[in-house]
Order: sequence, then structure tokens, then C-alpha cells
Amino acid sequence: MRLEALGLGPTYAKSHHTRETIMGLFSKDIVTFDDLFLHQLQDVYYAENQITKALPKMIDKATAPALKQGFETHLRETEGQIARLEQIFTLLGEKAKAVTCPAIDGIIKEANEVAGEIEDKAVLDAALIASAQAVEHYEITRYGTLIAWADQLGRSEIAAILKQTLDEEYATDDKLTAMATSAINPKAEAVTA
Repeated sequence: MRLEALGLGPTYAKSHHTRETIMGLFSKDIVTFDDLFLHQLQDVYYAENQITKALPKMIDKATAPALKQGFETHLRETEGQIARLEQIFTLLGEKAKAVTCPAIDGIIKEANEVAGEIEDKAVLDAALIASAQAVEHYEITRYGTLIAWADQLGRSEIAAILKQTLDEEYATDDKLTAMATSAINPKAEAVTA
């Protein structure tokens, strides 16, 4: 899509380092529904790889033992999710390839900025859970969409593989909610200035 058609001129293009694409979604490489499906797989593949880089930092910052353990468990799950995505690329006859996902980059950047501003450990743990849930909710939307698209494209085997990951994402989100409401948030609330 031409930037001019969106009312965005050459200044915008230079400032956002685009080649007349916005966030990759309107790439001229996406013509068919299959192309869109592959692009979204590449997007989530990038996201999962970025998450494996971010989780060790979150593990280091977390102070509640259960939260540290939860992040460690999710790191191992994420590595398994990457392996599943690589299996899907193989089933499609494609090379596993990532495309930059500005959404996950933004979520991770915000998490790092917020965590860097918090001194109290209980409040920091609450912020880490909120950040982790932002990531989970992003992944849930992506995997839900990919499952629907795989079904639409008649790729039930791929949909089943993606469903395993979606189930893990929901379970992680539920565990984070339980941890936040039962222990982490009450401790953070008790902090006074």
C-alpha cells in the first residue's frame, strides 16, 4: 500500500524506515490468504524468539520464588512452542523464518521501561506479572487467529499443533492471574510511600 494513499508522505517514510510498507502487514509479498497465514506464522515465530530473550531478564528481576519458577517454566514451554512452529514450517514446505513484529517489540520495551522505574520488589513483581500477561494476551490473539485460519485453509494437522500452544498460553495466563490475585498484588498494595 502506498504511503501517500494513507495521507503519509516522504517525511513519514524516512522517519519510519519503511519501503512503502507499514509494519509489514501491508507487504506486497502478501497476496493470498496462504501468504497472510505464512506471514502471521513468521510474525509469531519472531515473537516467541524475542520472548525467549526477554524471559531470562524477567527471571532475574522477579523476587517472589513462585514467580521466578513460573517464568522458568514458561521459558521451557516457549522453547517447545518454537519447536512446534518449526514443525509447522516444515509441514508447509517452508523454511522457518521470522518477520519483525513491532507489537511484541513494543510490549517487551514497555515492560523493560516500567520494570526499570520500580524500586520496591513487591511492586516490581506485580509489574512483571502485568507485563507477562500483556505478552500472553498478545500470543492468545495470534494463536487463536492462526488456528481459525489453519482450519479455513483445511490444515487441521497444523491447527491441532497450534491449539497445543494456545492451551499453554491460556494456562500460563490463568496461573499468572492466580499468583497475582492471591499473593503478589496484595503484597504490592501493602507498600506505602
